[in-house]
Amino acid sequence: MPHARKPTAVLTALAAAAAVAAVAAFSATLPARPALALENGLARTPPMGFNNWNATQCGADFNEAMVKSIADIFVARGLKAAGYQYVNIDDCWAEQKRDSGGNLVPNKTRFPNGIKAVADYVHSKGLKFGLYTSAGTKTCNGTGGFPGGLDHEQQDANLFASWGVDYLKYDNCNNQGVDAQQRYTRMRDALARTGRPIVYSICEWGRTGPPRVWEWGEPVGNLWRTTGDISDNWSSMIGKAQANRALAQYAGPGHWNDPDMLEVGNGGMTAAEYRTHFSLWAVMASPLLIGSDLRKVSDETFSILENADVIAVDQDRLGRQGTVLSSSGGKVVYSRTLANGDRAVALSNETTSTATISTSASAIGMGGSASYTLKDLWSKATRTTTGAISASVPGHATVLYRVSRDGTSQRYEAEDGTFSTGTTVDHNHSGYSGAGFANTTNATGSFVQLTVDAPKAGTYALAFDYANSGGADRPTGLTVNGAAAGSVAFPATGAWSLWQTAIATAPLKAGANTVRLTATGTGGVPNLDFLDLEAPA
Repeated sequence: MPHARKPTAVLTALAAAAAVAAVAAFSATLPARPALALENGLARTPPMGFNNWNATQCGADFNEAMVKSIADIFVARGLKAAGYQYVNIDDCWAEQKRDSGGNLVPNKTRFPNGIKAVADYVHSKGLKFGLYTSAGTKTCNGTGGFPGGLDHEQQDANLFASWGVDYLKYDNCNNQGVDAQQRYTRMRDALARTGRPIVYSICEWGRTGPPRVWEWGEPVGNLWRTTGDISDNWSSMIGKAQANRALAQYAGPGHWNDPDMLEVGNGGMTAAEYRTHFSLWAVMASPLLIGSDLRKVSDETFSILENADVIAVDQDRLGRQGTVLSSSGGKVVYSRTLANGDRAVALSNETTSTATISTSASAIGMGGSASYTLKDLWSKATRTTTGAISASVPGHATVLYRVSRDGTSQRYEAEDGTFSTGTTVDHNHSGYSGAGFANTTNATGSFVQLTVDAPKAGTYALAFDYANSGGADRPTGLTVNGAAAGSVAFPATGAWSLWQTAIATAPLKAGANTVRLTATGTGGVPNLDFLDLEAPA
């Protein structure tokens, strides 16, 4: 049974179809859920923290006192409480030569007490400490660079671990033409051999290959840069978003696309543009690494960086990167499925003029309900809609909604169901809920069956979360309690890790009901993650 099977798409409910003869069924025994991606157990949600580069680069104020003050501010101003935990330092922390033993040496002027003392201070605040080097002979600093990690991987990894480093940003300068995947894998292995949990950030800029870093990065790093360096202006920021948003299939718990750190608060954009920046990074499940000098930023900057509702979108445990539903003339609609079934919807205006941007509950995979609640995550205003999702959005602004179904719903995980022979419960594509997803054989008659409880008789919305990486629909017949209840066409979603929702409606009796999807084509049932059952109004 092939593993490259069944993506996620928006399921379409059609009426009338005959039931297909069932093949032998069995109940799955669930295996233990394995680690995904790089198996270090880290970065199960996108890392949140700070990096000094955008604010200070190699300036004189980049030093021990500055780093300690950032840790103090994390605690005093609520950033730690908001979820930020990594205090990371970038290039220029070292002396320009290794010592006689080949070890890196902290710059005596910037860090007179050494790096371990700084890491210890950060740890004393209940935070974590990150460091920088490059997968080359020297780092990226334009004045000649500092010693890099190429051919010193294990020695440097051991030193970093002894200092208490929790996060390593590994840059790509002066790489001597050595294959990127080889260089970054060597440091991955060196870090693993230290025995210390260290988040591994691949800063390769998405420039080498094919294969590109997002194609090989999942088992190598916890995150990888998808773009070159960001700058503090609208054009640079939105360009990074446009490049990164096409890569959703590669992101998930433990392995994230990284469009570079945040510029929020550095002064080159308006407050509306910074809110767009923060909104898009959250919808794209991007790392949230503050790049401004927190000793100097405004209260408004803190209010953006500490928006709990937006952070909750970024940190959603399901770990699916949002995707673009529509883009026309600079009016862009993003949608991201959240763990509880809600959607984060960003209506983003890339033009300079106010525009109305619209989508619908059906388009985002939430059709079938009588009404929905929209919460604006910036204004905090809430309103009810029967399905329309729309806003007048100023130029360079973004309206970010959390969309919830009104009424009650119940989730049924596909792996808890009954299946046709040959079906497996798999974990090899990220973004699934629960303990895995059901993967049937590619054959007509394959099925997945779930028992659902209806509080009362009525017509219910059945929201199937699925993936279908093939180029064609995977049509199924829908039966309820043994009677034909229509059909569901599961369109291709583009990748096995891109999950979408298909909505069907069916009459249920009060109490227990059996709901079965049976493949009417040779592709089998798509990979099925869960069914959300919505009670009628």
